[in-house]
This record gives sequence, C-alpha cells and structure tokens, in this order.
Amino acid sequence: MDRYKNKLMSKNGIAIISLAREMFTLDVGDRIKTVEQYSETLCLGRGTIHTALKFLQKEKAITLESKGHLGTYINFIDYKKLWTIGDIGTIMGVMPLPYSKRYEGLATGLYKTFEAVDLPFSLAFMRGASRRIEALNSGRYNFAVVSKLAARLEMQKSDNIEIAYEFSENSYVGRHVIIFADKEQTQITPKMRIGIDPDSVDQIILTNYECEGIDVEFVDISYSQIFNNIKSNVIDAAIWNGDELKEYTEHYGIVPLRNKKSINLSKEDTIAVIVINKDNSMVHEILSKFIDIKQISNIQEEVMNDKMIPMY
Repeated sequence: MDRYKNKLMSKNGIAIISLAREMFTLDVGDRIKTVEQYSETLCLGRGTIHTALKFLQKEKAITLESKGHLGTYINFIDYKKLWTIGDIGTIMGVMPLPYSKRYEGLATGLYKTFEAVDLPFSLAFMRGASRRIEALNSGRYNFAVVSKLAARLEMQKSDNIEIAYEFSENSYVGRHVIIFADKEQTQITPKMRIGIDPDSVDQIILTNYECEGIDVEFVDISYSQIFNNIKSNVIDAAIWNGDELKEYTEHYGIVPLRNKKSINLSKEDTIAVIVINKDNSMVHEILSKFIDIKQISNIQEEVMNDKMIPMY
C-alpha cells in the first residue's frame, strides 16, 4: 500500500480506490460501466474517472478492451493488486474457540482457502454466538461463524445480518448430549443444578427444552468450563458437545437429548454457517469469489481424521 500512498492521497485517490473496489467484484469477460455511469454513481468528474482507469491499467491491475458500441470489457484482472490499491485491508473472521477437532478443521479450511489466493486474512476466536454476532455488527469483524440455529434466532431479532454460506450437517458439532456428574443418572430430575451458558443461544434453547416442566436450578457457566464444573460437583448436569466426550464416558453419565423439540433443533445446530452484515457488499463479493465450501469441508474432514495437522 505504501507504494500507492502518495498517489491515492491526491485528488484522484478517491476515484482510484473506488474503481479498484468496483473492479474487484467483476470477472474477466465482464463489461464495465461507462465513464458517465461511474461519474454519476461516484459523484466525480469524467476526467477523474478516465485518469483512475488509466492508473489501474498502467499498474497492470486490469486490462480493458473497448468493443465500440458494445462497451468496454475486462480482459485481465490481478485481484491482489486491486486489493492493495483499493485499500481493502485484512479480512477478519471470528469463530468459536477451537477446542474440538471439528472446529480446528473448520479454522484450518478457512485459513488455507485465503492462503491459496494470497489475500490478507485473520481469524479470531470468541465463545458465544451472541457475542460473535455482536462483534460482527459493531464492525470489529467482516464475518462470523455460528450454527445455523444461532444465526436463525439472531436474524429473527435483527435484520442486520444474513447467512452468506451454509455448510453441511455435522460441520459445526456432531451432536449434543446431556452429561451428568453421576454416572448412573440417565435423566434430568427436579432440584438438579443445570449448567447454562448465557452467551450461547444454542445451548440456552436446548437446555430449556430439556428441562421443560422440571423444577431445576440454572447455574450460569461458560460453555468451555462445563466439564470442570461437572467434575468439581458445582453442577449436576448440562447440555454439552458430544465431540469431546470420548475420554469421559467411563466416569460420567452421558445420554442423548430426549425432548422432541430439542432433538429437532439440534439438527440445525450441527450446521456451521458464515454470517455477514447485509450492507457489506464488498465482503459478500470477496467470500463469493474465494470461499470454496467443498474445499473447506474436505480440509475439515482431513483434520478430524488426523490426516492433516491443524493450521490457523
């Protein structure tokens, strides 16, 4: 970016940056708008638009071909140069803490997808779907990874976000179960202390359904600390991610979800989705061009099967 800094701070800089971002959304073979159209939409003079287009071609960010009355078409695009000239910056994503192989695989898939196209990318980790979506809405991140269930519930409360991509079933979690401190326990009973994470909309819904009609005590606990609180006898039971239970099955009671409503919802909770702000068209274009759902899913599977070392 330093190379272009002085140029982009000139009076033509706004036009150059705007057109670089515009071209980034296009593909080779696309027809660009006319100079008059760009002049009108960007509120800039025609001469300024001409100068900006010449600059992008001189820097070999794009190559244009005029076809007379048919318009002007793109023959070549260097997306990396357009990214730099357009000052798009680093794409920032946020997803759950990578405490499971499934999450590690998803993080690795996202990282490698952006690495393959050599574009600046950073991934942060934050517990709680509500907190991640709140951070997305505040502008701290460009996209967030949550379950389809969490996304749908948040979209019912606000029309600021939308699902940009949806992965397959079992891409977010494999299943949810009820874990009991008492190995002999098989169902939630009155007076039990039930762990619930106030930041996890998924777990709140599933927990309330499983405890429906039962007089229990809810104890606010971070999702990542559920097992420690089970082990320390702070709580008697909680809804937990079944992916992490292999080493605990001998000492604790573990049973499937029982409530029909939670069982139906839990299917939606296994699906990972990428959510973005509706108004951020640039991020939508970037993801549509460079996110390969199948490739990410394949990488996730390889990490889960210990065929690839997690990298994020």
